[in-house]
Amino acid sequence: MRSPSAVCGELASARWEALGSSVVLRLTDPAALSTARATVELELDAIDQACSRFRADSELSRVNAGAGRSAQVSPLLMEALEVALRAAELTSGDVDPTVGEALELAGYDRDWRALESEPARPRPAITASMRAGWRTVTLDRAASSVRVPAGVRLDLGATAKAWAADRAALTAAQAGDCGVLVSLGGDIATAGPAPERGWRIRVTDDHRSDLSAPGQTVVIHSGGLATSSTAVRRWRRGGQTMHHIIDPATGAPVTATWRTVSVAAADCTEANIATTAALVRADAALEWLEGLGLPARLVDADGRVTALGDWPAELSASEARAS
Repeated sequence: MRSPSAVCGELASARWEALGSSVVLRLTDPAALSTARATVELELDAIDQACSRFRADSELSRVNAGAGRSAQVSPLLMEALEVALRAAELTSGDVDPTVGEALELAGYDRDWRALESEPARPRPAITASMRAGWRTVTLDRAASSVRVPAGVRLDLGATAKAWAADRAALTAAQAGDCGVLVSLGGDIATAGPAPERGWRIRVTDDHRSDLSAPGQTVVIHSGGLATSSTAVRRWRRGGQTMHHIIDPATGAPVTATWRTVSVAAADCTEANIATTAALVRADAALEWLEGLGLPARLVDADGRVTALGDWPAELSASEARAS
């Protein structure tokens, strides 16, 4: 990973909305764009039907509705659940898929686009939080079943979007026989051969921001890059500011933490597990990320940047103009 030295050549690209986020698809072969986009759309639609907490007809909603009983699940949802539980194990429970009820108590009870457009109105303050624990979830791959305790609601938002980006990039690269970058809500996965000068990526608090927003431009040649932030996906509830990063130890949105964390890793899923856990761990994230050897960029509440590992240094204004 390095700071960019030159603008990459022209790439084929497409942009649309899916999974409640923006999708950006870039390819090294313009002739493959139509085929690759169709492949990505099919992949994301299948993941939405399996993993969405906001669709009444999704598999995950059926599992949550049947909490307390075993439920048969598809291979796709089984894989998504395995990824989520692996994330919980790797982070000692800091990234926990059993926080669905806590997210709903915080007000995140519908698709983000609907929540963002909802007019502010008074709501009762939160008087209770729900804590369950990832170890209460039982997967039986041989029987293709999952069981969660009564009263527990699963949410796969901490892992499924990045995992979807990884799967989409791989399928698109195979379909188009070329290099591919997929950005899903700013979580980025790559597959196949990169452009000669790599994939140029702008890292900011909010992936929807334009180039005038504070941030840094970097280049990757493979793997994934994820960014998690407490500065976006925010809303007011009961006179309190809420966001979507839940501390499983309290069942409430994390406080006194980084504004934004970005991490580069072997794939987008691994990067996103690290960024989410870092927000939960706050100051303790620095030693943890250094121990993992992952390049990381952490931004505090005042905008001060801490870079770890091989994360490239910020360019000065004159260097950025010359790059």
